[in-house]
Amino acid sequence: MLQRGRPPGRPFFFAPMAAPILTLANQITLVRMGLAPLLVVLVLAREMKWALAVFVVAGLTDLFDGLVARRSGQRTALGAMLDPLADKVLLTSCFIALTWGPDLAVAIPVWLTVVTLSRDAIIIASVALINLAYGRRVFYPSVLGKLTTVSQIVSVAAVLLLDAVGRPLPALRYLFLATVVVTVGSALHYVYLASTGRTGTPAP
Repeated sequence: MLQRGRPPGRPFFFAPMAAPILTLANQITLVRMGLAPLLVVLVLAREMKWALAVFVVAGLTDLFDGLVARRSGQRTALGAMLDPLADKVLLTSCFIALTWGPDLAVAIPVWLTVVTLSRDAIIIASVALINLAYGRRVFYPSVLGKLTTVSQIVSVAAVLLLDAVGRPLPALRYLFLATVVVTVGSALHYVYLASTGRTGTPAP
């Protein structure tokens, strides 16, 4: 007797999948995640020009994975989770390495890194508690959240560039201050959304 859903005369492991899981877009995202430890090693080895190059490549993968997913119609639930996770792994690794790395000409201030990591921890804890209490909910990135990611990327890129050329820039502190303001603002906004049961608006 044939089981439902299995093509006649073919074993189960040859049955076609409904949709691919590891699409090309998801593979590009995984490459970005894999670049994080390489970037940290380069920073610790004081190879700042190579670290900057790796960060630029990682940024290009962030551009291409979304483009490939949209053009090929391969948007998946896995990709929706992997993309922000890859961004977070890369940025967190950069913030830690560029704060406590040895002999840096320009470093990310400890207070900015602590605020950034605390913001992520608060958001993760809030979302986890809401999901446990009220069931699974997907919280979409807010405008403040996207602005926070952009400001963090610009901060990391600026520090890597200045370390690559070996020249401090006093005005950089204003970028750090702007980054911490939007970081705190986005954390408070996410907590507000979680406390009111709102999930934000999905990106088009």
